[in-house]
Amino acid sequence: MLQNIRDNSQGWIAKTIIGLIVVLMALTGVDAIVNVSSDRNKAAEVNGQVIGIDELARAVDLQRRQLQQQLGEQFDASQLDENLLRSSALDGLIERTLLLQGAEQAGMRFSDTALDQLLLITPEFQQDGRFSPERFDQMIRQMGYSRLQFRQLMQQEMLMGQLQAGLAGSHFVTDEEVAAFAALERQTRSFDYLTLKADASNIQISEQQLADYYAANSAEFMSPEQVVIEYLELKKDAFFDQVEISDDELQPLYEQEIANLGEQRRAAHILLEFSSRSDEELRTQLEALRERVMAGEDFAALAREFSEDTGSAREGGDLGFAGQGVYDPAFEESLFALQVGEVSAPVKTEFGWHLIRLQDVQAAEVPTLEALRPQLERELKAQKVEQRFVEVTKQLEDAAFESADLQQPAQELGLSVQESEAFGRDGGQGITANRQVIQAAFSDEVLLEAANSAPLELDPDTVVVLRVKEHRKSSVRPLEAVAEALRSQLTQQQAAERAREQGDALLQALRRGETPALPAGSTAWASVEGATRDQQLLEPAVIDSVFRMPHPQGETPSLLGMTLASGDYLLLRLSAVAEGAAASEEELGLYRRFLANRGSQLDFQSYQRQLRTQADIERF
Repeated sequence: MLQNIRDNSQGWIAKTIIGLIVVLMALTGVDAIVNVSSDRNKAAEVNGQVIGIDELARAVDLQRRQLQQQLGEQFDASQLDENLLRSSALDGLIERTLLLQGAEQAGMRFSDTALDQLLLITPEFQQDGRFSPERFDQMIRQMGYSRLQFRQLMQQEMLMGQLQAGLAGSHFVTDEEVAAFAALERQTRSFDYLTLKADASNIQISEQQLADYYAANSAEFMSPEQVVIEYLELKKDAFFDQVEISDDELQPLYEQEIANLGEQRRAAHILLEFSSRSDEELRTQLEALRERVMAGEDFAALAREFSEDTGSAREGGDLGFAGQGVYDPAFEESLFALQVGEVSAPVKTEFGWHLIRLQDVQAAEVPTLEALRPQLERELKAQKVEQRFVEVTKQLEDAAFESADLQQPAQELGLSVQESEAFGRDGGQGITANRQVIQAAFSDEVLLEAANSAPLELDPDTVVVLRVKEHRKSSVRPLEAVAEALRSQLTQQQAAERAREQGDALLQALRRGETPALPAGSTAWASVEGATRDQQLLEPAVIDSVFRMPHPQGETPSLLGMTLASGDYLLLRLSAVAEGAAASEEELGLYRRFLANRGSQLDFQSYQRQLRTQADIERF
């Protein structure tokens, strides 16, 4: 059984567990398992199941931290659009809820016992090739989870993985589909192309043309509405030097830490799985094996011969060291009642019937207070800083609300009033690129009523309060200020239009069967023989257009004209389409896997769309 799970761990199960652990380890302290809040605190409701405001806040924080991890030093919290982040996080929570509901409706289950076994073989929870309860507890504490919370999350991930794997496993690809895809993928095309340059050197834009365009399109030349803000910035880091930790405060935390360290027991077992044999037959066989052990036969040898847990059987039934809370309750109760070297009576669990031998007992290694001091001080200091940060944020909120400007709050809290550069509704640099800051600065309360803003949490460590110092209204920029840029724009537009007109005329003549002279400034026709879909000679948009063109009819080539991003005009003349070389069995296998993977993804996306379509979803 363990071997089956180990084999499965090479697929979606391992990817789900390891991916989840890696992400959670990077997002230390994010709690994804929360209680459903009251109706007043709903973020959404999915088929009657509530997604709470607190849950959404944690999901937003998780996304923000994940972006921070991915971008590293390039991460700039001020560039985040909080509304977009919130919407994305809520979409993810709704999607997750729908999938879990779908798994439940499909009758999918992932038992506690199966989860226990899965955790035992997860590499991230192992030390020296064996499951380490200390490592497990340490890792989930760093993630901010209790054992129950982590198990709940893992069960949910397994259920969603089972659902997706089940849908993926139901998709199949026929030989005809693979052959057709291989033929298209390996097809080659021969074509000629002609480029008509968008030459702006001979184009003159008169002052009158500038003035006429400016007058007809004055809305394009409005200067943006802008504001200059003053703000107070509160940083969590500033409080670390103000917090001191005493030994009296550390002692309870130390005692709590070492209380989690428990005795470890090394078990070996012989497992007989449920089959056509009855419980009585399985128990009788194990009792016979137990008598052989009591008579002096080697337990490990019997485990290798009889145990149906192939993973541990190869190791003489050895399961390694584990503490309480890891095995099936019945298995654990029997194991912890044994003395070293004793063999239990037959024990029944969800997996089958077991004969258990206690190999060894390992007392917990209790570290000293001094050894744990850095870790405990860091944890306690972080708690105090967080508490102090919340308190000062509340003081800042109250002071800003009661003051007509930011000078008084700054004096009360020992902060300095900072001033930004002018910025518009599209934002500026630094703090003024943050969507919360932009929205607050241009809100009616702050912009029109000249009030101080409420505290804005830019990230978990930064809060700001702002007010508008200067408001610059939008106005039409004078022609003199935009003339140079406008002249360049009109010149390029006219050059591209001239190239297009010439190209269209040439295209029509070619379609009539004529052989027109090439316009001045054009290149000569260039030929490409046997181009593939990944041809590097031309830009991808051109190759894509070539492979979308209809097949030539006999000696008559297929023709197409297109304007490039540069403004140049390109004529394409497709002369031949050829089938590629036959695909090998290995290549056909790759195509089959690609089509199956793509098909299963489309199936899963269709299933997700169906869930959304049929669901009763209300956002608040």
